[in-house]
Amino acid sequence: MNQATKLLCPRIAIAFDFDRTLIPDDSFHLLLKNCQLDVDDFIDNRVDPLFANGWDRYLAKAYCLVKESQQRKDNKITQSKLVELGKKLKLYDGVTSMFELLQQKVKGIDPEIELEFYLISGGFADIPRSTSIAKYFKRIWGCEFQYGDRGEIEFIKRQMTHTEKTRYLYYLSKGIEKDNEKDLIYNYQDLSEDKIHVPLSQVIYVGDGSSDIPCFTVINQYRGIALGVYPQNCTADEWKYLEKINYSQRVSGLVPANYQKNSQLIRSLLLAIDCIGKRIALRKLNLE
Repeated sequence: MNQATKLLCPRIAIAFDFDRTLIPDDSFHLLLKNCQLDVDDFIDNRVDPLFANGWDRYLAKAYCLVKESQQRKDNKITQSKLVELGKKLKLYDGVTSMFELLQQKVKGIDPEIELEFYLISGGFADIPRSTSIAKYFKRIWGCEFQYGDRGEIEFIKRQMTHTEKTRYLYYLSKGIEKDNEKDLIYNYQDLSEDKIHVPLSQVIYVGDGSSDIPCFTVINQYRGIALGVYPQNCTADEWKYLEKINYSQRVSGLVPANYQKNSQLIRSLLLAIDCIGKRIALRKLNLE
């Protein structure tokens, strides 16, 4: 092998956020409604006071849900409620047909290139795991509950803060199946290329807002491709996070959350795949 040529990894990964990226809503708010709770009252009078007292917001949300479930005699908040919600979630238009379309694009570049999908959500992972699109993802990461014998929520066993999401980009890149390498984020640069499952330069990240900004930073650092999405009822200039991100957090494209064929977002994803795929094909040619 030419020593000037990098090792070949014929694999591309696309990592998606979930809330307001693949669905138009916030799944936490939908869960509250599904539990017959008033969203504004729950957040303003239960979650926000804990947050103001130094709690992490993700832990505060989970704690308040657990306390709510504990004080109920009936209609406890259970894993089955999260599953039920996931099954009936409304996805953005075109999401269900997107996966096969993107796979076809990759095979058109080179049949030997693999395309993998991942989900890194700040919400409760059992919700997206229960959707019709869960089967397309190699891994789904998010906040996790500990459940009791009857399925009721008892405690949060894993949170997913904004910065925590970046750890899972490193998990994805190394191909870690179990979440047991807590310090990987600090030694990633020391990994040899032959131990990397997908180089971060071959990762596309799609997210909608502030929780994704740390991931945008990591993807930019390793020359991957970051795409920001915003609701279809506003313009890119109205995207509320635009002024909050600095140069290192910039996205390659900022597009409406529309996954229908020929939409700006799908065309952006196809171009991103084309860019990375042809880079892989070039490297492959130089190894022949």
